[in-house]
Amino acid sequence: MSHAELLDRLTKKTVILIPLGSQEVQGPHAPMGDYALAERLAELSAEKGDALCAPVVPFGYADFFRSFAGGIQLRAQTLAMVLEDVLSGFMDHGLDRLLVFNGHTTNLSVIDQVTRKLRAERGIVVPTLNIWKAIPDKLWTELYGDQASAVRGHGGEPITSVAAHLFPELMRFDLVREKEACGQIMGLPATSISGTKFNGQPLHLPLDARDVDANGLLGGSAVHASAEKGAALCDHIIDHTAQLIAHLMEHSPRVPGFPFRQRTEHSNE
Repeated sequence: MSHAELLDRLTKKTVILIPLGSQEVQGPHAPMGDYALAERLAELSAEKGDALCAPVVPFGYADFFRSFAGGIQLRAQTLAMVLEDVLSGFMDHGLDRLLVFNGHTTNLSVIDQVTRKLRAERGIVVPTLNIWKAIPDKLWTELYGDQASAVRGHGGEPITSVAAHLFPELMRFDLVREKEACGQIMGLPATSISGTKFNGQPLHLPLDARDVDANGLLGGSAVHASAEKGAALCDHIIDHTAQLIAHLMEHSPRVPGFPFRQRTEHSNE
């Protein structure tokens, strides 16, 4: 949009989607850069919900993928500063109906810090939709049957099917692999990037994705993926987001009573 077109569009209130993603390995079969999926889904959701879509922030907090070439990781503090600047840029012009449209789950801890900071400083609540967590169990079962739980995870679903639907020319289904047996760190199995178990109890270790699997497959499976399943997943995310946009249009993001002022009463007054 040109600036003149934007000003014309802003004569009525609107919701602005802020898509976030990551540039990271998705296994050997899918394109790196789940940010492209978040960006396209945000655009389609904004179109259906009569909202606006900001440019995507393509790099996220994904330090555990640093050992895979081609990934671009932001430090947590870098992502926090970038996101705060993006959101503040809209708020400075009175545009406060904002929705963070997050396509990379591990961005969430950083997003939470930033949105809480802005609430405290500006009195504006910014919701975050983690798009892959917005898929209901019912749809998973309809699409995958008794494999619904097994297919979910990084390097598996839903990314593989969604990418196959949105960017079929970039897929390499001939390279689909199953997750390899996990390695060991300090004599313990590297079961996930969050750590392992010792004597049956959780033990946190700062593991790398390559510690868990040589192809960056952290869970799930892509062997049941298809563009048709991806279409159904995308339709749900778009419909769900459009409904959320309609809801946000009807409710103010301003915190009641902000800024808070506490009276201090003295005995001599």
